[in-house]
Amino acid sequence: MNILITNDDGIYSPGIAALANIARTFGSVRIVAPDVEQSSMGHAITHSRPLSYKKSPIAFEGIDAFRVNGTPADCVALGLHLYPDTNVVLSGINMGPNLGNSMWHSGTLAAAKQAVLLGVKGIALSTPVGRTEPDFEKLKPFVVSSLEELFINNELALYNVNFPPEPKGIKWTRQSVRLYDGNVVPGEDPMGRKHFWITVTPLEPAEEDTDRWAVEHGYVSITPLRLDLTNEVELVGHLMSK
Repeated sequence: MNILITNDDGIYSPGIAALANIARTFGSVRIVAPDVEQSSMGHAITHSRPLSYKKSPIAFEGIDAFRVNGTPADCVALGLHLYPDTNVVLSGINMGPNLGNSMWHSGTLAAAKQAVLLGVKGIALSTPVGRTEPDFEKLKPFVVSSLEELFINNELALYNVNFPPEPKGIKWTRQSVRLYDGNVVPGEDPMGRKHFWITVTPLEPAEEDTDRWAVEHGYVSITPLRLDLTNEVELVGHLMSK
């Protein structure tokens, strides 16, 4: 199996190193990741300037690794161009969860989506971050188990996987969709210049059997996704009314 790994935290993230170390037990690994952090970049594609890549300044033992002056989606497009024999793209392990509404702006998930758009299975992996880095050794057996389950078949598919800090099991889930406050909180920096923070505090508790509920209860969440955003219920309703 030929595996391409990327992320949105950048080539220096400990999460990508942990994922590469685990993934190499499944096959041949290559890394193509952003040269700087690209968190919450979403599915942005660079079109106004050319992209370039350089060998990673971080050594990944036995792995070809490159940094790109672009977005996570750019990295996947370029990576699949460089390595057209890729069977699966892994994105992560992201330093922070990508649950529920955050899927809309996640650069981590966007990289996996870009893979699927280009005809390759895509898997995004994330975990919460506290005052210290995640304990990747503690997560390792659950990362291995999740990948084993998702590597069973070679069908084109998109998955979003989130690991709680201390997993006790794995659950297949649906996306949690909740409204959030979206308040704009003004502030001032030490130089007296105005700045603003946008808050994303959920307004409702997580629904049972959703990705957020699973992680909050100590389970690894595996959410199968699709690229088609069509609201079939509303579409069918309009078609039936004509």
